[in-house]
Amino acid sequence: MWERKELKSKAKKVVSKNYWTTVVVCFLIALVTGEFGTSILGVWQSDDSMDPNYILHDNMDKIEIQGHEIKTLISEESMKSVLNETQVKVFEIVEDNLNSALKPQKYIFKIWDAITSFYVEQTIWGVFLCLGAVIAFAFTVLVADPLIVGGKKYFLQARKNRNATIGILKEIFQKEHWFHIAMIMFLRNIYTALWYLTIVGGIIKTYEYRMIPYILAENPDINRKEIFALSKQMMRGNKWKTFILDLSFFGWNFLSVLTFGILSILYVNPYNAATMAELYVALKPQAIAEKDEKEK
Repeated sequence: MWERKELKSKAKKVVSKNYWTTVVVCFLIALVTGEFGTSILGVWQSDDSMDPNYILHDNMDKIEIQGHEIKTLISEESMKSVLNETQVKVFEIVEDNLNSALKPQKYIFKIWDAITSFYVEQTIWGVFLCLGAVIAFAFTVLVADPLIVGGKKYFLQARKNRNATIGILKEIFQKEHWFHIAMIMFLRNIYTALWYLTIVGGIIKTYEYRMIPYILAENPDINRKEIFALSKQMMRGNKWKTFILDLSFFGWNFLSVLTFGILSILYVNPYNAATMAELYVALKPQAIAEKDEKEK
């Protein structure tokens, strides 16, 4: 059985012996993929657009559809007005959590935005939104998601090698592995997004699928059924402990907020990433043993 303190102690040593490369790798992944909460995808879609109806707010309140203002047709405020204060708070908490969980799939909402634009006869705007959705989809599937796997591969190598280089990231983009990795990660994101429709199920599946990028990093040719089954097996009985492990970084994240994110870039993100790699290494032997036992 793994212990949180032991994983974090090993992670600190990994970061210490590969400090600057861990910082650069995490910064690059954060910038491009949003893995640590920041993404260039924000350039083409603001946080407000996580609300599928955001384009109908503010500037478009005066557009009329069949003699009725859109504002009277879609308004969160009107919905919230029928709820008491406690219910509103619950609604906002659930909404914020869903938004956070689904940010990697922003292109899904962008497509919804485009459809809504066509509905209100904003054809040109809808075309641009469709184009943005296609670009975001391609970027996420073909670049961002494989790069996340590359990051896991780097940290798995860094724990073994003091001189692990950033060049490890590009190994994921080899033509014989790239498309397969992209498709597995795409399926993971879609399955997770669909499970979040049940709210609780989404949280469970997020942890159940946690090991998929690490498995791909070590076994880029593994088939879909096997990788989902193996991740599920590794996380069986470990979801709650992993949740507590995530919570143990709350203090660091709070301090990072006070430093405007600088602490995250210089230490917290590498520390967190190295810890999660140690978790994968700790879970792997037992999962392999259980798999071999079943195959006998």
